[in-house]
Amino acid sequence: MSQSGNGASGIDNTFRKKFDREEYLQRARDREAKEEARNKSKSNGPPVQRKPLKHRDYEVDLESRLGKTQVVTPIAPLSQQAGYYCSVCECVVKDSANYLDHINGKKHQRALGMSMRSERATLEQVQQRFEVLKKRKDTPGFTEQDFDERILKQQQEEEERKRQRREKKKEKKKEKAAEDETEIDPDVAAMMGFGGFGSSKK
Repeated sequence: MSQSGNGASGIDNTFRKKFDREEYLQRARDREAKEEARNKSKSNGPPVQRKPLKHRDYEVDLESRLGKTQVVTPIAPLSQQAGYYCSVCECVVKDSANYLDHINGKKHQRALGMSMRSERATLEQVQQRFEVLKKRKDTPGFTEQDFDERILKQQQEEEERKRQRREKKKEKKKEKAAEDETEIDPDVAAMMGFGGFGSSKK
């Protein structure tokens, strides 16, 4: 019994990984079939049509919580935590600048059902807008005469206020002088040898 070499025949001792070509080809085919099925399921429905952007019909409140302190607890709901709460996206934004960016951003507009494209204006809409602006321009605004009248009226009101203040001061001085005179008993003042307890200035 003689064996040639260092090992028996039929034993793989090369220590290299052998790839089964057929097995990996089958795996690749399966993966491609799954991807095609996934892509078909996504594209089966009609494409989502979103409304164009429209003008905001409410005022954004950025200053109501300005300068106020608030106790924040970890168990508080999102709407009561520190910052600005977006009820549409259910998120909290920490400052007003980021909140403004958020409500003007793509994610928020998509949640509202709008695309980021604006509606194209028609010729009639542009003409109507021009008419509105012309009417607004034609309405009489301020003239130089109105401006001069307002300045004169303001100056007169200011002079009247100053005159009233001066009269009030004079009345207070008279009242104070009258009180000082009534407080001093003339007999006591004569006995002590002076005219009054007040200052020499009148």
